[in-house]
Amino acid sequence: MYSYNVSDVHNSGRGDILVWHAIATYEQGGQARPALVLGDELFDMAGVVSAARAGGLAAAEIPSVAALIDAWETQGGQLRALAEAAQGMRAAGAIRPLAAGYTLAVPFVPGRIFATASNYYDHAAEMGTELAPRAESSPYCFMKAETSVTATGTDVVMPGDTEKLDWEVELAVVIGRTCKDVPVAQAYDVIAGYTVFNDISARDLNRRSDYPFKHDWFRGKSFDTFGPMGPWIVPRDCIADPQKLRMQLQVNGDVMQDDTAEGMIFNIAEQIAYLSGILTLKPGDMIATGTPDGVGMGRGVYLKPGDEMVASIERIGSIRNKVVAAAR
Repeated sequence: MYSYNVSDVHNSGRGDILVWHAIATYEQGGQARPALVLGDELFDMAGVVSAARAGGLAAAEIPSVAALIDAWETQGGQLRALAEAAQGMRAAGAIRPLAAGYTLAVPFVPGRIFATASNYYDHAAEMGTELAPRAESSPYCFMKAETSVTATGTDVVMPGDTEKLDWEVELAVVIGRTCKDVPVAQAYDVIAGYTVFNDISARDLNRRSDYPFKHDWFRGKSFDTFGPMGPWIVPRDCIADPQKLRMQLQVNGDVMQDDTAEGMIFNIAEQIAYLSGILTLKPGDMIATGTPDGVGMGRGVYLKPGDEMVASIERIGSIRNKVVAAAR
């Protein structure tokens, strides 16, 4: 798991300093509960809220990460206050981290997943994709089924009819406000936070020969378990410049992808402006913003049962998933 330093703070753009924190969903005893993440430790959210109330902080219940994101405009500020108060509560022993025996679940299930294709020049080149000049183009987005998402520590199931299973580490953006026609200059205002996403792709199922349309990215990318996601959501204000984040993916310990989000052709704000110009974005929508070079297809190497992937993004975390063959 990616290592954090609780003292790692930054200017959030509002002239103040914010300690790193995240929101997660964990499972224990057959129940899923939200958690506040501080450093490498998880704290049950209900316990944090209860301790904060005992200390005089007005705090509403947070039943789930999904509910928090759905009400981000009103509750995002509360999460910030809880995270700040939790530093003192932890030091005073008023809250204690979760002990062993829990597992991380998917932070939440996105309402819709929008994915941006060929959004890094080097990745487009390795795939043999001919791009129009940027000035004459716009983001190319497709939708991936929300049922594809799976948590860190779970298996990616390789369908029996693919021989070219591939990986793609991506910085995912979680929308926290209902919005339409968002100007580029205001795009960050609608973001709730960020997470790690691995856009698993069956390359040989991405193409069709039975129709006049060459590509079918929905089929090749929407199988169940084709969207490892997590390990948690890091609020927007905890990351000063997401375009500078380093992204990395390893297969069986070998580094396959290693680049920063600065390599995007269309940056995060431009993608939000483009999508919101087409449709209304809603809290809980997620944008997978593209992958850098180093994918299997570019290398001529593909995943097989038993392979283990670790997708990491600095200041967010890592997700680890093993490939298994589909049951017959």
